[in-house]
Amino acid sequence: MVLPIPNPLIIIFSVLIGGLIGVFLNIEERLDNLSTVIKKKLKLKDSQFNEGLISAFLIFCIGSMTILGAINEGIKGDNSLLITKSVLDGFTSIALSSTFGIGVMFSAIPMLIFQGGLTVLASFLGDFFTESLIQYMACTGGILIVGIGINLLEIKKISVLNLLPSLVIVVILFLLFV
Repeated sequence: MVLPIPNPLIIIFSVLIGGLIGVFLNIEERLDNLSTVIKKKLKLKDSQFNEGLISAFLIFCIGSMTILGAINEGIKGDNSLLITKSVLDGFTSIALSSTFGIGVMFSAIPMLIFQGGLTVLASFLGDFFTESLIQYMACTGGILIVGIGINLLEIKKISVLNLLPSLVIVVILFLLFV
């Protein structure tokens, strides 16, 4: 996903700056605390509820299909990529649910907010999302997916949620330097 990018430094600095912002805002701990509150309110005893919610949210929301599909629907009204993505996510959710439990189901709420927000934003700012900008955003999302893979394989713990601001930072750096 990085190879077709003319300026990979934008991606690298987006992830670095986005990570610093995410750590400063403590996104991962805040979402973990929120999912703990949800778990307590619903009186769930699932020990992996938080991990299931967060892992599923990240897998379903930061990939290039999400970014491209939501923007495509917002600009052109074409939801075919999102429908394809939802079928793939359905099968993925079955596998994730067997490992992480009911938390995977609750990931639909932040996914709806994220994906729906991106679609609405794209419908208002259609001309803003050039093909090149979308490519940079998808590439940044792809790097975050590598982090999720490293977490799922338990190679090393990467706070991928804290890297989410990089999806906004890449837009800013793109506008400044491309």
